[in-house]
Amino acid sequence: MFANILIYFVVIPLLMLAGIALCRNVRQIRAVAVTGSLALIALSVVVLLQYLDLRAAGETAPMLFTDSWTWFEPLHINLAVGVDGISIAMLLLSSIIVFAGSFASWKIDQPKEFFLWLILLSVGVFGFFITVDLFTMFMFYEVALIPMYLLIGVWGSGRKNYSAMKLTLMLMGGSAFLMLGLIGIYYHSNPAGGQLTWNILEIASRAADAEQCIPQGWQMVLFPLTFVGFGVLGAMFPFHTWSPDGHASAPTAVSMLHAGVLMKLGGYGCFRVAIYLMPYAAQELSYIFLILTGISVVYGAFCACVKTDLKYINAYSSVSHCGLVLFAILMLNTTAMTGAIMQMLSHGLMTALFFALIGMIYGRTHTREITKMGGLMQIMPYLSVCYVIAGMASLGLPGLSGFVAEMTIFVGSFQAGMADYLGGEGSLRLVFTIIACCSIVITAVYILRVVGKLLFGPVQDDHHRTLTDATWWERLSTVTLILCVAAIGCFPNFFNNLINTTFSPAIFAVLGM
Repeated sequence: MFANILIYFVVIPLLMLAGIALCRNVRQIRAVAVTGSLALIALSVVVLLQYLDLRAAGETAPMLFTDSWTWFEPLHINLAVGVDGISIAMLLLSSIIVFAGSFASWKIDQPKEFFLWLILLSVGVFGFFITVDLFTMFMFYEVALIPMYLLIGVWGSGRKNYSAMKLTLMLMGGSAFLMLGLIGIYYHSNPAGGQLTWNILEIASRAADAEQCIPQGWQMVLFPLTFVGFGVLGAMFPFHTWSPDGHASAPTAVSMLHAGVLMKLGGYGCFRVAIYLMPYAAQELSYIFLILTGISVVYGAFCACVKTDLKYINAYSSVSHCGLVLFAILMLNTTAMTGAIMQMLSHGLMTALFFALIGMIYGRTHTREITKMGGLMQIMPYLSVCYVIAGMASLGLPGLSGFVAEMTIFVGSFQAGMADYLGGEGSLRLVFTIIACCSIVITAVYILRVVGKLLFGPVQDDHHRTLTDATWWERLSTVTLILCVAAIGCFPNFFNNLINTTFSPAIFAVLGM
């Protein structure tokens, strides 16, 4: 058996793939999917508890549970693993959404093939979050992207072939930029002439010892490549257009996993690779990407205001919220970065809840147009109340996750903006922080508009009066996500402390902060 517990985040999904391949009926497939997802949640909790114990015992290493196995010696490629507070938060998020998505796909057509591709996607996601080797990270990144084409193209709806092709081509274009950036980092990972490495921790330690590992000139070239490469997956303007079409056509569980977890690979990669390994370029070029991410925040919210398709509304909302993640990361201070990670958790849970509810409503009404629905509160009260809770989390109601995350981001952003303004370095951060804050008002507009049209008012179709409310598996899926959204909102200190263990003195020595 493997000695390092992190490897089981890849082993369990692989065993799930083997189990599903051997299943002979739908009941067995469901059992494997649910059992495997529960095992992943249990494993995430075990890793979390062990991590907290080690930190409490005084362990100060940037990452814990580190280990490495040689994969391809000529190019120094290793399967190197390790986690910190951010990684563990993302693993918890991923396991919860895989669990909820399994129940949201209870009645999917061709369940064996669907779950095989969905679990393969989760292999890439979990592998990405546990690895600290750039090459292996890129490999898992691609494993997470490739199944999306078939999941949307085969099980999707609407213009599914167009959406699947557009998503694949744009994300592969981002991958091309990312590959160039990672290769450049590798070949400049030891300017002193020693052994080159793909290992993030080794590159960071060399930077801490020699002030700068990657030469400043090369940082100015490689930072845009890596930030744009990851930023495409994070739906950064103007590379966001694949996201609304992809979400609109994807089946429910795929939308949940894609918006809830896969898009977080973008923000995680921007922090872990671009910002962490190239701090000089991050400082010098941040203003360019602040403009792009600031546009994402406001543009996505405005687009959501004018859409009438529920999935497009939530997709453009995701563009806005994910733009806020990248925006906060670029502030380069502890408070804003902590808020960015909490926003990834918050958005992952609430957008998964949104897409689950939209899929459940669509499965009954056979429409996603809010102009063709109304009065659903009296027809399906459980699903309607859940939708209101998701909406309140999205617009930042205190007591739910959105409030904690967005307030942390805005406080950190104002700190950075005021420091620049008072230090005579300009007011760009402050101006865009004020603009980003306006997105809260815009979010309230489209959330309240949808809730009003969808849930209240007269029933638009008499056939809708005969519809049923949520089944037990749908209730289990939604309750799981709602409890997690409430947990972050009610116990923010726990998640704040977990994330802050990542911002250790070693990391800030590299970032020069």
